[in-house]
Amino acid sequence: MHVLFVHGMGRSSVSGWPMLRQFKKAGLKTSTFDYVVSIQRFDQIAARLALQISSLTAQDEVVLIGHSLGGVLLRAAINALPEGARPPQALFLLGSPMHSAQLARRLGRSRVYRLLTGDCGQLLASPPRMAAVSSAPIPTMGFVGINGPRGKLSPFGDELNDGVVSVTEVAADWMQDCVQVSILHTLMPSSRQIAQMILQKLAQQQPCA
Repeated sequence: MHVLFVHGMGRSSVSGWPMLRQFKKAGLKTSTFDYVVSIQRFDQIAARLALQISSLTAQDEVVLIGHSLGGVLLRAAINALPEGARPPQALFLLGSPMHSAQLARRLGRSRVYRLLTGDCGQLLASPPRMAAVSSAPIPTMGFVGINGPRGKLSPFGDELNDGVVSVTEVAADWMQDCVQVSILHTLMPSSRQIAQMILQKLAQQQPCA
């Protein structure tokens, strides 16, 4: 089995190395996918990712893991796979928004944010564009952090969140499971707990049932 990790916005594949090391120790193949939001459009990145997924699934059983924007890209890429390509076995989403993120909408007014995040940042801030990203037609399990700040000074109010996205922003009725984890958004790819839960699901033969 082959695990493909896709990092979040403003990060790199290095962010997933702690988790990928655990997968390697368990005997799984691993690889990563990199992109740069400041110079590449969302649809261009997703198309390139679809080609990499189809190349991997032609050789192995493939499991996909996406952190934050990486999960949005994976959903788009899965639905853009070339005709006849074998689909991946499962998708694991780490703090990946299903809807337009309120933090992105707030930051979207900033010229610096627009410059640094490009088209992908605008997509995250756009309800119509996020709604146009289809659900994943494969077994999917989500993880959401709940260690973000709450209260009057929090942009999320009293809602559970991971500091970047709220629980409701990552929820979707088409996912088989969504697990709350006591962690912040940026730390999810390095979480030993999440890695172990993913390995347990994979060991069950039916990853997200």
